[in-house]
Amino acid sequence: MSSDFESYEQDFAVLTADITGRIGRVPKLLGDEKKQMVANIEKQLEEARELLEQMELEVREIPPQSRGMYSSRMRSYKQEMGKLEADFKRSRIAYSDEVRNELLGDDGNSSENQLIKLREERAHLLDNTERLERSSRRLEAGYQIAVETEQIGQEMLENLSHDREKIQRARERLRETDANLGKSSRILTGMLRSSKLWRRQGLKIWLAAMGFGLLSLLLKNKQVGNIH
Repeated sequence: MSSDFESYEQDFAVLTADITGRIGRVPKLLGDEKKQMVANIEKQLEEARELLEQMELEVREIPPQSRGMYSSRMRSYKQEMGKLEADFKRSRIAYSDEVRNELLGDDGNSSENQLIKLREERAHLLDNTERLERSSRRLEAGYQIAVETEQIGQEMLENLSHDREKIQRARERLRETDANLGKSSRILTGMLRSSKLWRRQGLKIWLAAMGFGLLSLLLKNKQVGNIH
C-alpha cells in the first residue's frame, strides 16, 4: 500500500515542479502564447488535486500505527498545493491586467514602457517567491525527515523493549526448569538410596533365613544319627 503512495508522491513532485516553472514564465509571455500557458497550468493544477485525492485515499488504507508519518507528508503537500494556487492566482492577476491594457488600447510609448517595467517587476517578485517556496519546501522536507527518523527510533526502542521482556521471560523459565530439575534429582537420589537400603535389608533377611535353615537341617540330621 505504501508503494502506491510513494508512486503518487513522485508524480506529484514532478508535476508541481513543472507547474512552478510554468507559473514563473506566465508574466514573460504575450498574447495567445500566454493564454495557452494559463490553460495548461489550470489543467496541471487539476491533475495535482486528483493526485492529492488518490494519496489521501491511500493514507486511509494504511494501518493506524503507521499512518502518522504519511499524514504529516500529506499536510506538507496540501500546503504546497495551496501555495501553487496562490502563485497562479497572482500570475492570473498580472495576466488580466495586461489583457485589460490591451483592450483599452494603450498605444503610447510611455504606457508600453510602464507595462514592460511592471512586467519585469512582477517577474522579479515571482522569482523571489519561487526561491522562498523552494527554501520552505526544503525546510519542510528536513522537518519531515526528522519526524520520520524520530518515529523509526521510537519503533526500534519499542522492539528492543519487547525483545528484552522476551529474554527476561526466557531466563525465568530457565530458572524454573533448573529448580524443577534439582527437585527431580533429589527425589531420584532419595529413591535410589531407599532402594539400596531395601536390597541390603533383604539380603540380610535371606542370609539369616538360609543360616536358620541349614542349622535346622544339621540338628535334624544329628537327631536321626543318635536314634540309629
